[in-house]
Amino acid sequence: QVRLVESGGGLVQAGGSLRLSCAASGRTFSTYSMGWFRQAPGKEREFVARIRWRVGSTNYADFVKGRFTISGDNAKNTLYLQMNMLKPEDTAVYYCVADTRGSSWDSWGQGTQVTVSS
Repeated sequence: QVRLVESGGGLVQAGGSLRLSCAASGRTFSTYSMGWFRQAPGKEREFVARIRWRVGSTNYADFVKGRFTISGDNAKNTLYLQMNMLKPEDTAVYYCVADTRGSSWDSWGQGTQVTVSS
């Protein structure tokens, strides 16, 4: 497992932007993929985006395509989520995740709150 610490959440108006960061420490060299999930009040946790380090590919949930961009800085062991054109329905706690075994999301951060006002 790796330790993940998110930052960058906050309050923003609809149409605005935020960039989330996730600092990873520990066995980062063994990480296959990293990604973001989110959970809104009263709703189940849902997948947002992922990046597969070894193949350099990214995947997004349909509801963020064209608005959010996932990227990473290997030298800094940091993952980012650039969120543009934010909507009130994007309000949620955003979690950074890592897959260190090639099979499941085994490491989770504590989450960072994103609130989008209308």
